[in-house]
Amino acid sequence: MTSRLHVAIIMDGNGRWAVSRGRPRTAGHVAGAEAVRRTVEAARDQGIGTLTLFAFSSDNWRRPDGEVRALMRLFRRYLVTEAERCAENGVRIHVIGRRDRLPPRLLETIEAAEAATAGAGPFRLRIAVDYSARDTILRAASRLGRLGRPEDLSREAFARFLAEPPHDGGPVPDVDLLIRTGGEKRLSDFLLWECAYAELVFTDRMWPDFGAADLAEAVREFHSRERRFGKVTATPASAAAPAPLQRETRRAGLAG
Repeated sequence: MTSRLHVAIIMDGNGRWAVSRGRPRTAGHVAGAEAVRRTVEAARDQGIGTLTLFAFSSDNWRRPDGEVRALMRLFRRYLVTEAERCAENGVRIHVIGRRDRLPPRLLETIEAAEAATAGAGPFRLRIAVDYSARDTILRAASRLGRLGRPEDLSREAFARFLAEPPHDGGPVPDVDLLIRTGGEKRLSDFLLWECAYAELVFTDRMWPDFGAADLAEAVREFHSRERRFGKVTATPASAAAPAPLQRETRRAGLAG
């Protein structure tokens, strides 16, 4: 069953997709927004419970100003056009990451989209904008320090500190499956705590070309893997021993 899966996606390759076609990088981001729409619809139809998309990292502010402004406009346009559709289709929107550096109009649109979809469910769409996992962990540690009694802390309790209410909708399950498009194979400061035991799937598919079939293939790959979380199945000592050692043990009369 995939109904409780938390899938996270690093949406990589927009710029390279556009450049390979002789188009400006911003054209890749526009095409990438269409891929977001396809993937959200596919994830909901496949029964995934939570989808977290890495849209803009805190390090992305170092990109050219024109590209950054275009991305901010695109984020706002996506939320304006999709909020009502998401509400009608049971999709709750939450934007995670810092908000103090976002353009005021984008911030207003984020808050409006979250409010418009607050009563929707059960599918949860989280979009990471101006997001850094390291910074999120540091802010959680800072809040914990102000409250005191760190000796009482558990992993589950600290995970609750990672949530930054009222904006992000509260704690979510750990990531089960992390997908990165575009051929790169790294986490890039994305959900480091939540991905501790995530299964990783990397694809050469550029994000603008990603669709329902790619998501389904990644989910099939996820289900083909054995998730042990550090555990192994106990086996009899004789069965676990290498064959030569088993023969020597039997000759010595130490095993039947």
